[in-house]
Amino acid sequence: MSDQLRDHMREARRASGMFWARFAREAGFGEAYLRNVENGNRSVTPAVAAAYDRVLKTGGAFTAALHETGSTAATAVAWDQPGSLTVLTDLLKGSSVDRRGFLSAGAALSLSASSWSKALGAAGADGAHVVVPSGPALLAHIDDRLDYLRHMDDELGSGEVYQLARSELSLIVTQIRSRRYHGPALDHLYSMASEAARQVAWAAFDQSRPGIAQRFFDGSFRASAEAGDPISGAYALSFAAIQCYSTPQQAERAVSLLETAQEQVRRKATPRMHAMLAARTARALSKTGAKKACARQLDIAREALGKGPHDDDPKTLYWVDYGEIEMIAGSSALQLGDPAEALRRFEAGLEAAYPGDEEYPRSHAIYLARAAEAHLAMHDLDAAVATARHAARCLGSVDSARSASELKGLREKLAPHTSHAAVREFLQVG
Repeated sequence: MSDQLRDHMREARRASGMFWARFAREAGFGEAYLRNVENGNRSVTPAVAAAYDRVLKTGGAFTAALHETGSTAATAVAWDQPGSLTVLTDLLKGSSVDRRGFLSAGAALSLSASSWSKALGAAGADGAHVVVPSGPALLAHIDDRLDYLRHMDDELGSGEVYQLARSELSLIVTQIRSRRYHGPALDHLYSMASEAARQVAWAAFDQSRPGIAQRFFDGSFRASAEAGDPISGAYALSFAAIQCYSTPQQAERAVSLLETAQEQVRRKATPRMHAMLAARTARALSKTGAKKACARQLDIAREALGKGPHDDDPKTLYWVDYGEIEMIAGSSALQLGDPAEALRRFEAGLEAAYPGDEEYPRSHAIYLARAAEAHLAMHDLDAAVATARHAARCLGSVDSARSASELKGLREKLAPHTSHAAVREFLQVG
């Protein structure tokens, strides 16, 4: 049995804040027995793994890890170059069957994030974003294609991006395995592998395939650690956090992921990166009901953006601006039960020239659906319908199960108001 599984079980128990006596009582085992399990003096049995899953609400992650010992599970493969290359290679060979649900995927993401943080610490990563301005032409071409896929995802959704990003990751892994590259060029390859795997993961999540998303996020974190590039890993963590806070009962896990990302880049990232992480943390906190903490993170995000652009800003952050921050603030306010403030923030985002219709229709459809929900909460049915129609137009050219789900939820909220002619027409026609 891998010591990593014991470590993750111990970390999850400690993170829960439960005293040993209470934890042992709820788990149904003696305290001394469980201490010996964590210390390696007793085996991790299926019953013990299931007890930790049940008490810590990890969605079966420890049980799955126990069964997957010897496979490429996050807890079974070493976080070193051979292990990470094995994981990346096996991801591309693996089945597309999504066996892991949202809850267990969230628990596995937490384990991967913890391992990523430890691997960076052991490697002594300096935090510099890996850039090879005059490297081999092939690497520059791959980098350009990854940039193109990011914008394709923004405008068309994740349907096509999933396979295209997998192809880019396959090419990158082939180049790593060729042993043609060394030093900074090899680091750059691993950094690009981190971004390609993140794109696959995000596309999978956007298409409601959480287990596949979790596995590729894990691959992204591993490639980031191998590159000594915490910036790319923190960026991937910020998207993994969305998967968590979009899942019931997983918002606190999302906050933890973002705290891990912030800790790893605290003295290394540009203000724009800090703004993005703070805004995503605010959104996660809104899901926990932590109103003051959410507001504080939004203030941090705005203050960081106020410091202006930086020469070292990762080009992945092109979308981080005041408009996006205010859209996140609007979503957070709605989550916290303040629809009037939500509408003010959404309006502030538009006033900040948020280019939703043209450049980010997938995201804009989600924000518009939330604005429509805020209008509905304010009993303004006409505004709710007008905004819902706008959201539907944005979604018309986008392949995104996540956005479609948001609009479906809005339709369900409008359904009780079919006595209103505009509502009835929208629900019938769209």
